[in-house]
Amino acid sequence: MATTAPEKPNASYPTHPDAQRPAARGDAITGDRYWSKDFADREWEHMWKRVWHVGGRTAQLEEPGDFIVHNFKHESVMMVKQEDGSVRAFFNVCMHRGNQLVSVAEGGVVDGFSCPYHGWKWGLDGALNWVQDPEDFPQGNPCGKLRLKELPCETWGGFIFWSFDKNAKPLLEYLDPIPTLLGNRDLENYVRVVWRTLRVNTNWKFASDNFNEAYHIPAVHPQFMPMIDDHYSTTIFEMYPTGHNRMIEKLQPSSRTSDKDDVQPLWADVLRTWDLDPDDFQGRAQEGRIALQQARRKLGPQRGYGYFDKLTDDELTDQMHHTCFPNLTLTATAEGLHMFRTEPDAEDPNWSTFDYWYMVPRIEGATEVATLYDMRPYRETEHEDGSFADYEAAIDQGDFLTQDLSLAETQQRGLRSMAFEDCYLADQETRVRRFHEVLNDYLEGRR
Repeated sequence: MATTAPEKPNASYPTHPDAQRPAARGDAITGDRYWSKDFADREWEHMWKRVWHVGGRTAQLEEPGDFIVHNFKHESVMMVKQEDGSVRAFFNVCMHRGNQLVSVAEGGVVDGFSCPYHGWKWGLDGALNWVQDPEDFPQGNPCGKLRLKELPCETWGGFIFWSFDKNAKPLLEYLDPIPTLLGNRDLENYVRVVWRTLRVNTNWKFASDNFNEAYHIPAVHPQFMPMIDDHYSTTIFEMYPTGHNRMIEKLQPSSRTSDKDDVQPLWADVLRTWDLDPDDFQGRAQEGRIALQQARRKLGPQRGYGYFDKLTDDELTDQMHHTCFPNLTLTATAEGLHMFRTEPDAEDPNWSTFDYWYMVPRIEGATEVATLYDMRPYRETEHEDGSFADYEAAIDQGDFLTQDLSLAETQQRGLRSMAFEDCYLADQETRVRRFHEVLNDYLEGRR
């Protein structure tokens, strides 16, 4: 195992000037944070009501009148494309008697929303346009007086965000520096080719913990070690004042193994795809990373990867994991963007939903793209929804999602034990504790 000190961030990475090595106060990570209803209620009141939430993709809203419904805990939010092309968000609640206006996840080209209970009609802009028997209201005709309750709504990178907080800071300020770090990628025009939601028997914080470290890869994802360097000596860890983090893993055989200089079959396949002879790198397999960057730089445009010209050399190979507080992870590779999002169950903190989206840039001349689930068409995909148990049973060979989520469920059971009092973390896991300290800052009113 390598014992060299962690590298300093490479100047070629678009690093924010406030980036720091992970630091933490040492707040305890106790098990009740994951199963206590009281703790979940505090999260709702002091954190979830104040942060920005991802509600969907702008590609879902092609024409004025298209809308998306995002259910979060017991609330339901509609994002609606306006006549001027903007997107506005409203609570999915009629101001008459509280009935939900729509029950479908998304729809297109409506001229307004009609309440199914008494027929009140609301415009795309949230204004009340028609009621039955307007003369019968002692307060006067409610049209022109009532509006749907609106929420802050902004977009970045093709993502639609909304917030419960009417005084929420501007989205780009909240996300800083993530938009800068992903600035070389035309995310707004990426196509979502995988869209899957799974209900999992674990607390929502599992994914934030999991994606803030690479320490679990040798035990949980050993299949990646021949081509992803998970060792802390070569991994770049960054932490930002906003509570977001970044971790960069080099695309090369893991430095923690004794055969890191040997070209294993998976690494050989990657090299061969870009006209590199794996035999040329036997005994020095990690040097294939730089050769791969050069080959992709040279061959990419002629193979339809015109967007390679906008990426740095390191972005042509390395995996860049952006963990955005509190529940969003954006993992960027040369091929595309993996989005992971967990959201709490409305009632039981032992359950959550786990979303996985895979979005890709266009490759000139290609009609399909490689994904975790084999080849998929280059088009916006349909939503796949179900339980993790059913998903796990349907996968012939375990993918990295089943590996992660199966551990999430067993950990959730272990965290309930009276034996667990706090995590005993390695330095490379410091961002896990930092995540919980940012959460504590919200709960204690320090953010």
